[in-house]
Amino acid sequence: MGMRKKLWVSLLLIAVLAGLAGLVDWPKGPDIRIGDYFKEIKVHLGLDLQGGTHLVYKADTVDIPSSERTEAIEGVRDVIERRVNSFGVSEPVVQTNKSGDEYRVIVELPGVTDVTQAIQMIGETPLLEFREQAAPEFDEDQNQAMEAYNADARIRAEEILLAALDDANDFAELAKEKSEGPSAESGGDLGEFGRGAMVPEFDEVVFEKAEVGKVYPELVETMFGYHIIKVENRITSVNDEGVEEEKATARHILVQIQSEEAAASTNYVNTGLSGKHLDSAQVQFDQSTGQPEINLRFNSEGKDLFAEITKRNLGKPVAIYLDHAPISIPIVQAEITSGEAVITGSFTLEEAKILTRRLNSGALPIPISLLNQQNIGATLGQESVERSLFAGILGLVLVAIFMIAYYRLPGLLSVIALTIYSLLVLAVFKLWPVTLTLAGIAGFILSIGMAVDANVLIFERLKEELRRGKPILSAVEDGFKRAWPSIRDSNVSSLITCVILIWFGTSLIKGFAITLGIGILLSMFSAITVTRNFLRISALKKWKGFWLFGVKNK
Repeated sequence: MGMRKKLWVSLLLIAVLAGLAGLVDWPKGPDIRIGDYFKEIKVHLGLDLQGGTHLVYKADTVDIPSSERTEAIEGVRDVIERRVNSFGVSEPVVQTNKSGDEYRVIVELPGVTDVTQAIQMIGETPLLEFREQAAPEFDEDQNQAMEAYNADARIRAEEILLAALDDANDFAELAKEKSEGPSAESGGDLGEFGRGAMVPEFDEVVFEKAEVGKVYPELVETMFGYHIIKVENRITSVNDEGVEEEKATARHILVQIQSEEAAASTNYVNTGLSGKHLDSAQVQFDQSTGQPEINLRFNSEGKDLFAEITKRNLGKPVAIYLDHAPISIPIVQAEITSGEAVITGSFTLEEAKILTRRLNSGALPIPISLLNQQNIGATLGQESVERSLFAGILGLVLVAIFMIAYYRLPGLLSVIALTIYSLLVLAVFKLWPVTLTLAGIAGFILSIGMAVDANVLIFERLKEELRRGKPILSAVEDGFKRAWPSIRDSNVSSLITCVILIWFGTSLIKGFAITLGIGILLSMFSAITVTRNFLRISALKKWKGFWLFGVKNK
């Protein structure tokens, strides 16, 4: 590929990158949705822009062995995060920090202006419960009505199965129209799941009986109803622990039925066993499969109570609830009298660690005390933000006028490069996401100044090379070579400062350092790639003199 072609390909890639960044930056730009993964793309505002509550807690780790303190602090963070999320706080920030020998937890609650309310929601102890199914009681009339409903459901399911087996019908569209399950809107798509994730009857068909790519020709009955299943893919992979896992992707159409079992599956009652009876929980591995599992150990009272519960729930689920929400619903395999239990499931190691931490953190694992509280008002309202944006745009326009007036064509190219640079930085802020504060905005503006400075160095070296009588293309290459060491050393020293500020600074200082660091890295990309390619392309034209490059013609 010739040099000219390479330059135009580079220009096309830069244009595509700028276009994608602009799409991300657009206020009503698209969110990211890949299968079950969803990420909302928006600007995250800090407390000083949005207002809210800032709390700093000190953790009492005196009675905790030094080897377990980090885990205990993470447990505190998880508990607090769950508490504030349960109150519907938008984008809370819960961070842990170590200052000398003290461990601290910093909580930022945007939009929460009542400090007392914030302290109460964090200070409340989460509730850990063990619940069992409560079978509902049906009279004769209810049983007859249920049987009639289920007979009609089977007829409807058989009609849908016939339609699904007809190749002329699209299964996804049929699921949208006929399915009564929660996946109906997505065309019955269940995503990718492993063996054991579904009820046994469903699992057996998906992993053993159904043919990939075809609709299973029989109705599959479970406690939820009649399923029409289409397996789209089935694979065997090796997980991070080196254990083989069977996985499948499938769609289904559900025709719901009524049953005592289904009613019981959604109706759990308290057993009396709670977090106060749990002595400890820890991760271990199944000796035969290597799969992560969770070992529970109860105190003496919990031991007796758990034995009674498991005895009367053989083959049935016992649900573990945290803050009134189920976190695990294992099936009881045998009566347990040892005071220990094992929760098995399709856990990854990280999932098992998180669940263990949550179980150990049913109550705060260590005491915390409030060190500092602040009610931060929004120092920049909508009007102030608009004024700040206007001032920033005005400043950029003045810089652009100066660059074009002094450096002429290179100045114009640098303005385009800086526009692309700004789009890229804002896109990274939204995708990361970076929480924008006043200090963060200052870091961003400073990074723009450093990006301008890099262009000034490049253009001055370029002018020097042109005054020596070199052709434009040679002057561009030599100018970059001479300017690069200064740009590199300046930016590296600034990045070292950013790292120090991020490592040792408070949250406000970190915001400044992070935005400045991102800006510096992207400014080097802008100078090396964007500005350089623009100048190379401009050098392909045969210019009469160097006036457009800021050098007087002789």
